[in-house]
Amino acid sequence: MYLRKNSRKKNGVLYETWSLVESVRTERGPRQRIVANIGKLPGMDDSIRVGWEHIAGILDGKYRHADLFDPNPEPPEWAKVDISSVRVERLRHFGDVFLGLALWRRLGLNRFFSETIVPGNEEVPWHVMACILTLARFCAPSSELHIAESWYEKTALEDLLGVAADKVNKDRLYRSLDVVLKYKEELFRHLQKAYGEMFGITYDILLYDVTSTYFEGAAEANPQARRGYSRDKRPDCVQVCIGLIVTPEGFPIAYEVFSGNRTDVTTVEEIVDLLETKYGKARRIWVMDRGMISEENLEMLRARGAKYLVGTPRSTLRKFEQELLNGNWSEIRPGLEVKTCACPDGTKETYVLCRSAHRKEKENAIRERHILGLEQGLEKLRLSLERGRLYDRGKAERRVGRLFQKYSRASSMYEVQIIQMPETCSHKQLQMSWTPRQERREWAQLSDGAYLLRSNISEQDPKKLWEIYMGLTQVEDSFRITKHDLGLRPVYHQTENRTQAHIMVCFLSLAMWRTLQHWMGISGVGDTPRKLIDEMREVRSMDVVMRTQLAKELRLRVVSKPERGLPELLKKIDLPLPNRPKRIENVVETLA
Repeated sequence: MYLRKNSRKKNGVLYETWSLVESVRTERGPRQRIVANIGKLPGMDDSIRVGWEHIAGILDGKYRHADLFDPNPEPPEWAKVDISSVRVERLRHFGDVFLGLALWRRLGLNRFFSETIVPGNEEVPWHVMACILTLARFCAPSSELHIAESWYEKTALEDLLGVAADKVNKDRLYRSLDVVLKYKEELFRHLQKAYGEMFGITYDILLYDVTSTYFEGAAEANPQARRGYSRDKRPDCVQVCIGLIVTPEGFPIAYEVFSGNRTDVTTVEEIVDLLETKYGKARRIWVMDRGMISEENLEMLRARGAKYLVGTPRSTLRKFEQELLNGNWSEIRPGLEVKTCACPDGTKETYVLCRSAHRKEKENAIRERHILGLEQGLEKLRLSLERGRLYDRGKAERRVGRLFQKYSRASSMYEVQIIQMPETCSHKQLQMSWTPRQERREWAQLSDGAYLLRSNISEQDPKKLWEIYMGLTQVEDSFRITKHDLGLRPVYHQTENRTQAHIMVCFLSLAMWRTLQHWMGISGVGDTPRKLIDEMREVRSMDVVMRTQLAKELRLRVVSKPERGLPELLKKIDLPLPNRPKRIENVVETLA
């Protein structure tokens, strides 16, 4: 790394500036990359100079570029520098935490926690610690121990928040989890208000689904940690279930944590009670998948005057067999058709029959593969019985059961019989035969790719109802983001309160993630927050230290210049990086 001197004349005046350059190896040989510009040449493209003193306004979204055009700017400071003494210190991750802090403040979370949490004798305010916990989860998901011992001191948060690295320890972070959890319900109300003010989000339609997350460890101190149906394919671990409510745009507005052995259908009434108790009995439309549905739940929603749009169990399709054969389908897009059907029992509900050609092809391929595997397994077992290699009928039946379990898509299409030969036979052999159930296979082929929606909404257009129901993909996407990108799983905390607080921090990070995604979308810069966060992580802050001719050591805090179009992207989302050096200290030293 070295300094490169730049000179340029304008209006007869010679201007000089310096660039901090590093050599990097590429496939085409060594190349030079500008890390930071120290000083400014007239006419450079970064004519708008943003100083560190403007950071608060930038993060709050209240920074105005017009303020930069000062008719009486300060005169430049010039000094001759000993190039051989130039060094770089305090290299820190700046861009990702700067972006996260902007989201935190624009959602008003700094104001919410500072006004809501009752202060005590804490050395570091709780609302600042809540910010550190959430930013760490948003930028680089890790444990509280890793935040305290490694992550925090490698970021520029000490400069942005004013909290020294030695003040951020694991005990303070754990205590912060306990404090933040107390304000869960208030947080839900604040986020709903913030979404409405920022993006005009309404809450007429609510999407609800349940997922699970598993524990590393026994979690014996957590009564909610139980074994149940694991969406993470970890039935060997205890888990908790999480019910999440989001808007059609994907913004999370509330959640609840249930015991790991709770079935989805038993959580619905509790969630509806939560929303109605906290936010009133507005006429909302609840959208849920078929795993949530029972006649008791639908009756409960009708009794409350609520509207619903839900999926139905696959067995319900039997009632609409004739409709599958009839025409009058409306095409939403190539390969996807819908139509409204009357309920056979005469109820006033609306049923929407949907049929997808791509889904039909996929389900048919899976079933045919299961049929082939099951027939091959049964034939292999039959030969073993015929050759006298297996005499125990119980073992033979268990092997059939395992085959049915492995090839479940085909198990209902075959009837298997195992017969014990009479004792008069010379060898006590077993015989096995199976019979295909052709009518079930024909029904499976007819119903492949079809599914049924059920609603008490007055809307009769099947296309609109289908579009509303497809909003459930937003909940599934939220689960994926929370688990994969924000590190919800696995849970290492062993107590109930700490587990609840961990999930709350993940929920906060998801709110920031969705805000960034929506912010990028309306700015026309895509909708992939992870890519932006990764690129912002490469933006560093550093101290450039130079010894001047007057035996002074000049320390300038600068932010590296981003590459690959990132400056233009940040301009579109109105989040400029500080590009004017901040003078940290000016110490007079005696040269040796």
